[in-house]
Amino acid sequence: MGERVVDWSDLPRDLLVMIGKSLDSGLDVLRSRGVCTSWRSSIPPFQALSPRFPLKFPEPPSALESGTRPRPPVYLCESTLYLVQPVNHFPTSSSSSSCNKGWLIKVQESNSGKSRLLDPLPNQKFRCSHVPSTTLNLLNFRVVELRKAHMLGFHVPTPPRSETERSSALSYLSIYWVNKAVTIPSSAWTDADESAVFVIFNEGKLAFAKFGDEKWTLVGDASVEYDDIIVYKGQFYVVDRLGNVSWIKCSSLELVPFSPPLCGLGNQKHLVESCGALYVVDRYLDKERRRIENYITQPCFPKTVDFKVFKLDEEECGWVLLRSLGDRAFVLGTDWCLSVLAQEFVGCKGNCIYFLDQRETRVFSLEDSSFADFEFSMDDSDLFWEAPTWLTSANP
Repeated sequence: MGERVVDWSDLPRDLLVMIGKSLDSGLDVLRSRGVCTSWRSSIPPFQALSPRFPLKFPEPPSALESGTRPRPPVYLCESTLYLVQPVNHFPTSSSSSSCNKGWLIKVQESNSGKSRLLDPLPNQKFRCSHVPSTTLNLLNFRVVELRKAHMLGFHVPTPPRSETERSSALSYLSIYWVNKAVTIPSSAWTDADESAVFVIFNEGKLAFAKFGDEKWTLVGDASVEYDDIIVYKGQFYVVDRLGNVSWIKCSSLELVPFSPPLCGLGNQKHLVESCGALYVVDRYLDKERRRIENYITQPCFPKTVDFKVFKLDEEECGWVLLRSLGDRAFVLGTDWCLSVLAQEFVGCKGNCIYFLDQRETRVFSLEDSSFADFEFSMDDSDLFWEAPTWLTSANP
C-alpha cells in the first residue's frame, strides 16, 4: 500500500494546534499563520497568547535607597535580537559571498503591539537609546530571531513628540543596580501568570520573583558574589565571581553544583551559549569592579585588560581553555550575551569578543590578545550592531 500524500492545507486541525503549541518565536507563529487559511484559523496570533510585556514586578532592594521615597512602578521589559538581511544581499552565481551580510538589531514591543528599534550596544549602560519605529516587509528581508533579552526598568512617563507616537512611546529606564534579568523563554501559549524571573543586583546578589509577587526572594549564599545567569537547555545556571557554575532548582530555589570550579582568576565572569555548548568568558580588569555605593559619587569604571574563554567539556566534566573561537564571535551586551557566526554580519570578525568598556564599544582579538576601539561616527557598514541607514530611515 503506497504512502498517502496530504497537502499542507489538508492537515487535521488537531495536528495544526499541536504545531502551534510548539512554536516559541513570534516570527515562527507569523510565518506559520501565513501558510494558508486553515493554518491561520488553527494557530492564534502570537500577541493573543504570549505574555504581554512589559509585566509589572516589585522593585529589587537597593543598597542606596531606603525605600521611603515614592518610586515609579517597575516593569520587566522584553526585547528580541534579530539578524536582518535584505533579500537582494543574498549571493547569486555571479555575486560574491561577502554580499550575504546582515545586521544585528534589537526590537522591543509595547502593550499596544507597536515595536521600536533599540541600540543593541548602547554607549550609556543605563540609558535605553533607540531609533525611530520602522516597518519591515518580510518579503524584502530575511529575518532570523537570535534570542530574547530582558531588563527591569522604571516606567517613566514622557510626553510623545507627536500624536502618532502616543500609543507606541516606550519610556522604561533601566534600573542601574540591576545587572541582569533572566526569565525562562516563553512559548506563544505561556500565560503571564507563569512568568518567573531571576535577577542579579547590588553587584552580586541573586533574587527570584514570580509575576504577582510583592517582593523578591533572595537565592543562594548571601556571602557569594554572583556574576552572570543564563538559560541553558531550558534551565537556569549561574556563575559566581570564583567561577563556580551552579544549576538553580526552581522548585526549591536551591543551587546545585553543575561543574567543577573554573580555574580563572579574572574579575568578572560572563556565561555564553554557543552551538549548544556552555562557555565562560573571564574578564580581567585593571582594578576592582565598582561597588554600588560608589556609583553616584564616583562613577568610575575599571578598564578591561584581558579575556580568557573556557568551554565546558560535559563528557570529561571539566573546563577547557580555548585559544580560538574559530569563525564565531562573542558579543557581550548589557543585558544579554550572544554567539554569532561572523560571516553572517557586516563588519564582524571571527575569533573576537565585542563588548562595552568604560562606556565605549571595543573589540578583543583572541588571535593576538589585542584591543581595538570603535567610533560610532564610522560608516554604518562597518558596525554590524548599528542599524543601517536604509533601515532607520524607513517609513513607519
